[in-house]
Amino acid sequence: MTTGVIRLEANGPEDAGLKPMELDAADFQSPLPQQSVHVYFNDAEIGLSVGVWTTTDMQEAFGPYPGDEFMLVLEGRVEMMDGDDKGIPVETGQSFVIRNAIPISWKQVGSLRKFYITLLDPKAPTPEITSAEGGVIVLNEAALADRLMPEPESIGGGTQNDAHIFTNDAGTMKVGMWETIAFDTQMQAFSIHEFCQILAGKVTITEKDGTTHDFGPGDVFFVSKGTVCKWTSQGPVRKYYVQVSA
Repeated sequence: MTTGVIRLEANGPEDAGLKPMELDAADFQSPLPQQSVHVYFNDAEIGLSVGVWTTTDMQEAFGPYPGDEFMLVLEGRVEMMDGDDKGIPVETGQSFVIRNAIPISWKQVGSLRKFYITLLDPKAPTPEITSAEGGVIVLNEAALADRLMPEPESIGGGTQNDAHIFTNDAGTMKVGMWETIAFDTQMQAFSIHEFCQILAGKVTITEKDGTTHDFGPGDVFFVSKGTVCKWTSQGPVRKYYVQVSA
């Protein structure tokens, strides 16, 4: 499995772009939309996928949502419709989480573009969940800031605080908001997969071969499990994170 630090781009990599998707009419209540995707990282064994995705107007068939998923809406607006046809809206610039297998339908008016990380274990049975209640969580930075708590162990000499918001039913995906003062870690192998959305501050990640990556507010990136790297920041950093331990 390939390891490394991957910066996500709204249009996919410059040399690859996005590719049209083949769609199945059975997956939609509406006429078929046009959708495209670039998958930056995929691990079929554990059902992990990271990428950028676009769609035109559509509404998906109502039913179990296929996987635990964290998304950042880059363009457009979506409503997640429950069994009573009540919608939870998500706007441009917002990040949200959907719990695997909740009964729901994606309703799209106009086009949408998103970054995503999805975990759907192909070996696990689909849970039987009868209600979508609480299964769609739209992250709110201000509200999470009020919930920040000191982590029991600092990393790289800095003081860190964490606000946990979601753990999937299998216990293999964790989502939250994290902040730190200036810190500098040791070069070591990453023990998990991590998807990060930087909210404030700047961080530099240096890989074992000397490759450096600089990330600041608005940047989204993914670090695969096993990547040997160190993290450095000269000042405070705040991020949303998705950690996958499968």
